[in-house]
Amino acid sequence: MSGLSILDIRKAFGEKHALRGVSFEVPQGSTLAVLGPSGCGKSTLLSIIAGLEAPDGGDVLWDGDSLARIPPHRRNFGLMFQDFALFPHRNVFGNISFGLQMLGWEDQKINSRVREVLELVGLPGYEKRDVNTLSGGEGQRVALARSLAPQPRLLMLDEPLGSLDRNLRERLVLDLRSILLASQQTAIYVTHDQEEAFTVAGQVVVMNAGRIEQIGSPQEIYTYPASVFVARFLGQSNLFAGQVLQAQSGFEVATPFGSFPVTNHPTGPVTVLLRPDALTLDPGGQAQILGELVQLDFRGQTCQALICVNGTALRIDFPSSTSLPGIGEQIQVSFNPSKTLLIFHESEEPTRASVCP
Repeated sequence: MSGLSILDIRKAFGEKHALRGVSFEVPQGSTLAVLGPSGCGKSTLLSIIAGLEAPDGGDVLWDGDSLARIPPHRRNFGLMFQDFALFPHRNVFGNISFGLQMLGWEDQKINSRVREVLELVGLPGYEKRDVNTLSGGEGQRVALARSLAPQPRLLMLDEPLGSLDRNLRERLVLDLRSILLASQQTAIYVTHDQEEAFTVAGQVVVMNAGRIEQIGSPQEIYTYPASVFVARFLGQSNLFAGQVLQAQSGFEVATPFGSFPVTNHPTGPVTVLLRPDALTLDPGGQAQILGELVQLDFRGQTCQALICVNGTALRIDFPSSTSLPGIGEQIQVSFNPSKTLLIFHESEEPTRASVCP
């Protein structure tokens, strides 16, 4: 295919297995996010793609050709880190032009390209600015312009917004997505922040302990997490031990908050996920849960209600404008089990329901 292919990459450092058979593809002109906790193998993977580390097994391909014998400086891949490491003794022009000078570009072509990428990142006319006077957001944009200037075949961004405050990150991640789309830049965006991954990328790879847990669009991964790990990593808290049983009309799953019909599930112990954004106060829903409202947390556009059902805590998200009963009063919520109950038959650790305070 056209673009990057990662084929069964494996890497160990002594007894520690950093990567355990990682495979995915990044079509040319697209952005893929690699999402996972610290220590899951994200940075090791980038080092192997860049050619800074050799894999123990597997291969890295570009347009179907192996890069195993291609040294880092000949791969034409760009790498941008969390610490953008601008040269303090060079102005903005000097920082962006440095790589182009090393490549032997002519002065006129360098001048044109620097102006072009500064326009692209929203900093026109910044050529003579002292980088020591730039704000955090401006510095990040200059670092991005420097990475884009040589027109790399692949741009790898390793936690590029990690050193910025949250408000600035939320603004810049939207700009970054627009810049990558406008430049049709093939990119891999590494992060531990799901909101950044979902905003920037059309496809997301979720990693855990050197393995891929799930690959899909942001919508697919959020709506249908493939494992208990993915659900927990995305902040889904309504995970419960359940049991799929044979019923008169088919199958049902017994949970701490009731039994509900399911289809095409083998009988036995399972972990059940009830998505907190999928419940409503609509009394006409297919399934009903009655509990006590014990806590309400305001979160801007949404609020999260903690509901106690038979001693088990459920966390449910509502729009902040929703009229709810008072703390300590009964509340009834409804949902469609076929759309909101996800069942996992394998769990890396015992699932314990949250206990009501």
